[in-house]
Amino acid sequence: MTAGTRIEVDRGKNESSAALIRRFTRRAQGLGLVREMRDHRYWKRATSKNVGHKRALITKVRRENYNELVKLGKIDPAAKKNARGKH
Repeated sequence: MTAGTRIEVDRGKNESSAALIRRFTRRAQGLGLVREMRDHRYWKRATSKNVGHKRALITKVRRENYNELVKLGKIDPAAKKNARGKH
């Protein structure tokens, strides 16, 4: 929601609560607040450059460790491929 946007709706003399809520929602839709809130519903902050770099380094170390274990014969890469999807 944009900062400073405020919707005020005063209840009329013979206005029902349902009509008041309906008027409020229409005004909010008219200002585009509903669309804006839905657009930002699943917004996620982008990861920083440092975090991405650290993650890449961790992945590199893990991959090197895995490849070393494969070379030593402690891990069978074919078994890993067959095990996927079988929980």
